[in-house]
Amino acid sequence: MFRVLSPSSKVEAILVETNGGATTSYGYVVYLERTENKTSKIEVAKFYGAVRSNSAYGVNIKWVSDNELQIEYLEAKSAEILKPSIELENVHYKVNLKAGIEDASAPSGGMFYNLQGRPNG
Repeated sequence: MFRVLSPSSKVEAILVETNGGATTSYGYVVYLERTENKTSKIEVAKFYGAVRSNSAYGVNIKWVSDNELQIEYLEAKSAEILKPSIELENVHYKVNLKAGIEDASAPSGGMFYNLQGRPNG
């Protein structure tokens, strides 16, 4: 699990990696959750077989403004935005997918393996 706080620190974007086994690719789910009232995570996007480079699986999540989350990836077998806009406690948030973005610095393999031992992992 990887978490990224919005600039205001009021909302967290949460990335979860799933793996069904040796014959399947990695899956990724992105949630938004209020930091003060953690009653429920809201699923905003999901991916299957997403990659950040020719050797690195996953997606990158980043806040481009206090109310806009961008999810970047090179390509994916499937990419679905479930909630392009969402309101959390009277604040409107926008979610964007951006394909075709290569992350040459991403380590090879799945994201979970590479995040173990890191503060957000």
